[in-house]
Amino acid sequence: MRKLPRVMLGLMAGASLVGAACAEDAPDPNRLPPSQEPGRTANGLALTPPMGWNSWNKFACKVNEQVIRETADSLVASGMKDAGYQYVVIDDCWQGARDKDGFITADASRFPSGIKALADYVHSKGLKFGIYSDAGRLTCGKRPGSQGHEYQDAATYARWGVDYLKYDWCSTGTRNAEEAYALMADALRATGRPIVFSMCEWGQNKAWLWAEKIGNLWRSTGDITDKWDGTVTYSNGMMRIVDQNEPLWPYAGPGHWNDPDMLEVGNGGMTTEEYRTHFSLWSMMAAPLIAGNDVARMTPEIRAILTNREVIAVDQDALGRQGHRVAKDGDGEVWMKPLAGGGRALLLLNRGDTPRTIRADWAMLDLPPALKLSARDVWAHRDLGQKASSYAVSVAPHAVSMVVLRP
Repeated sequence: MRKLPRVMLGLMAGASLVGAACAEDAPDPNRLPPSQEPGRTANGLALTPPMGWNSWNKFACKVNEQVIRETADSLVASGMKDAGYQYVVIDDCWQGARDKDGFITADASRFPSGIKALADYVHSKGLKFGIYSDAGRLTCGKRPGSQGHEYQDAATYARWGVDYLKYDWCSTGTRNAEEAYALMADALRATGRPIVFSMCEWGQNKAWLWAEKIGNLWRSTGDITDKWDGTVTYSNGMMRIVDQNEPLWPYAGPGHWNDPDMLEVGNGGMTTEEYRTHFSLWSMMAAPLIAGNDVARMTPEIRAILTNREVIAVDQDALGRQGHRVAKDGDGEVWMKPLAGGGRALLLLNRGDTPRTIRADWAMLDLPPALKLSARDVWAHRDLGQKASSYAVSVAPHAVSMVVLRP
């Protein structure tokens, strides 16, 4: 097991602490072959992490046609579309009953114009359209799921103009996850329409071990809660989600991404600084950037976070490597993400409640200690000049310093 170089982490007062070395490449004792079907090929989609918006975190089952149309309008007007957000995804509770032939229909009271007309409207804005279903008989919202109707539903989605499917894991009983997701992946492929496949089985079946050629992204955690940290009440606070997703970095890459759940940025449970940290960590982890706020009514501060193109560029970097923690000492952490062209994204994280000076040495970034690198602060949008051997800065509580380093 190769150990990482150490990094010096100091308190604001100047006292230095030596961070314990972390294991970069610890073997996974549960590792399985990528799939039980070695001949399977990937669908070639989502070569960078998908970006878009999903209705669940803000609207849950109160979603309707007006919300989707208004959101599509606002994604364009706010600059989010120009910043890279593409998909407008309706989550659970859009479904009505199946008709006499077993075809799924939309809830007519919520979507009176029908899903095809709504997809056409989203497409008219230069955006892509996504929808939700479940591998069980029922969805998590107790609407009809797709079990036993996979090819029928996939054909319906393609006819409607769907570009993205989020596929949940409620009411599945003893069903085998790989079988269930592979079946829907094949059904989507059979339509001939390119449809990004988002697998949402909450990490229970360790999809990262077998789904590289089945799905384009897979949930690695339970549902996120709009809180900074995990507690008994909010077991899946943002930082707990981070700690669950971070060790899975070796499994992500172009076309297949670890998904630590949708963004809570702007939903009111965290401070603006904490939301900036949230967005930074998702970008460092090459996570899908799926906004979940009320886009039509967001504040300028939230808009500035969600449309920060320099941070987004780290997430969307063509190399497709997930960043990860390379050093930790108490509440101070150093994260690194390799970038195309030999650069590095560097994130210094203060999880604590008091300011802290954090320092990273080039050696821990797999770079020669004497190398001079240009540094740019991607939140301040400011060049920091040439740096040699290390970078250190005081980081506010629950905040980050995020810089891009290039030769």
